[in-house]
Amino acid sequence: MTSRVLLVSPAMNASVRQARFDDGEPLEEGGAAAARSAAGSLPAAARVLVSPGARCRETADALGLDGVRSPAPAGLDVGRWRGLALDEVGAAEPEALARWLGDPASAPHGGESVADLCGRVAEWLAEVAGAEGRSVAVVEPEVVRAAVVAALGLDAAVFWRLDVAPLTVTEVSGRAGRWNLRLGRPLTAPAAP
Repeated sequence: MTSRVLLVSPAMNASVRQARFDDGEPLEEGGAAAARSAAGSLPAAARVLVSPGARCRETADALGLDGVRSPAPAGLDVGRWRGLALDEVGAAEPEALARWLGDPASAPHGGESVADLCGRVAEWLAEVAGAEGRSVAVVEPEVVRAAVVAALGLDAAVFWRLDVAPLTVTEVSGRAGRWNLRLGRPLTAPAAP
């Protein structure tokens, strides 16, 4: 059985635009409008999974992903850095930020390490792979990164070298633990009939 998981990154919100660690802000109107215009562009899915963050829930709503939703992994827990701009953290805690960006096992913010996130997402991806049919998951960009790391069997140190643009689809497909990867297809309005 071939498993297909479409990982959809959420639309733009103020945290992304301002390079801040997300603190639960809703989508910007432009991000919501872009997601609404892309409604209908995803193929039918047996399952819809959504991360608990506001921008993921709102993106799923705007995309018209109705029906029963299951939980998908939450984004990276950045502890006391939540809501802060990356520049603020760099100015206040330069050594801690450098350690966090350089060592996937580090969690100087008191939250979760990148290595722990990658492990958590790898377990989730293995569970989803066992389900029949296509899964569409609206998840935080860091969950997409961690899924790519897991799917390709990469070292967690690669995590920060993967960029995930808002409102794009990354697809992993495979069978028996071997994944193939399709990166970053933008979600666009469906073609007119």
